[in-house]
Amino acid sequence: MSLIIHFQENFRGNIEFLNCKFTYPTRPDTQVLKGLVVSIYRKAIDSASTVSSYFQLIDGHQSHSVNVPFLRSQIGIVSQEPVLFDCSIAGNIQYGDNTRSVSMEEIVEAAKKAFLHDFVMTLPDKYETQVGAQGSQLSRGQKQRIAIARAIVRNPKILLLDEATSALDTESEKTVQSALDEARKGRTCIVIAHRLSTIQTADIIAVMSHGVVIEQGTHQTLMAKKGAYYKLVTTGAPIS
Repeated sequence: MSLIIHFQENFRGNIEFLNCKFTYPTRPDTQVLKGLVVSIYRKAIDSASTVSSYFQLIDGHQSHSVNVPFLRSQIGIVSQEPVLFDCSIAGNIQYGDNTRSVSMEEIVEAAKKAFLHDFVMTLPDKYETQVGAQGSQLSRGQKQRIAIARAIVRNPKILLLDEATSALDTESEKTVQSALDEARKGRTCIVIAHRLSTIQTADIIAVMSHGVVIEQGTHQTLMAKKGAYYKLVTTGAPIS
């Protein structure tokens, strides 16, 4: 018999990785994670390798013992290439939470936090503007801000940002980064990033090489160490 943990209002979103190992099914001989050990306590962590799909402990409980639908309801995701549906801006934001009826007031509030509202109000049809197939009527930055608003409307305890600014130009990155900084407030946030300008305010930065965390700390402490992270920031050279 397996124990399924059901959380109520006391769910915090603390995450722990304890000696996690991982290989892709298509590459069973290549170990991507080699004993990952990282603890995240309702703040933010940034890493140079994908770990977001492999939570081991949630609020001190084994992840396999947590009610899966509930856990998914507590997680918001913004990826490098967000999937938009061929409907209105409002409709795309509403998709963030299909478990209930999302009000227009909530959509607007999420859009404001995503730095999207002012742009939407310049459009003739406002929130009823059709985005086109895969968001073809919008720029990359605009699509990302819709994805951020979609994540916010779910009001998740855990936010995953997977290379969310890597495909943007410099000007768009500034706006989207401001939106992401707003979205991160009060949440456990995992940021997967190679563009280091996006992670410098993180509470913890975990630098990974060949599946192992080789450095952890804030931007300031890692820069002071003048190790792998310092090399990445100052020269852009890859970790050997």
